[in-house]
Amino acid sequence: MKEIILYTDGACSGNPGPGGWGAVLIYKNHEKEFSGGEVETTNNRMELMAVIRGLEAIKEPCKVDIYSDSAYVVNAFLQDWVSKWKLNGFRTTKGMVMNLDLWQKLLSLLDNHEVVWHKVKGHADNAYNNRCDALARGEIDKMKKG
Repeated sequence: MKEIILYTDGACSGNPGPGGWGAVLIYKNHEKEFSGGEVETTNNRMELMAVIRGLEAIKEPCKVDIYSDSAYVVNAFLQDWVSKWKLNGFRTTKGMVMNLDLWQKLLSLLDNHEVVWHKVKGHADNAYNNRCDALARGEIDKMKKG
């Protein structure tokens, strides 16, 4: 099984507001960058979109190490919130899980891969996380210049 590294980040100017996401896929010595954005969104939606778009770019089942600075995304798996959500019909004590459409899309993509989640410190010394942040912010800048 191929081993791939996926770095992701999302950003938003205002919450909600214009948002962007960035992802870097690494396979052996090859790197591929992806980015996109939405005019009216939230930071958490962009964090999820970064992971979704990165996984969608992988064409076959792989072992994927996902690196993100988003506690919202990473803790859903490392602290097993997702299993609790599934058992409760994606309901929490406050109502339906926020961003349910994206969580369901992400969960369906994860079925294809063997994933290991890694939480990284944002805006620190991780070059790939910083690159993803720059890609995400670049998408926001494009929209603002519009």
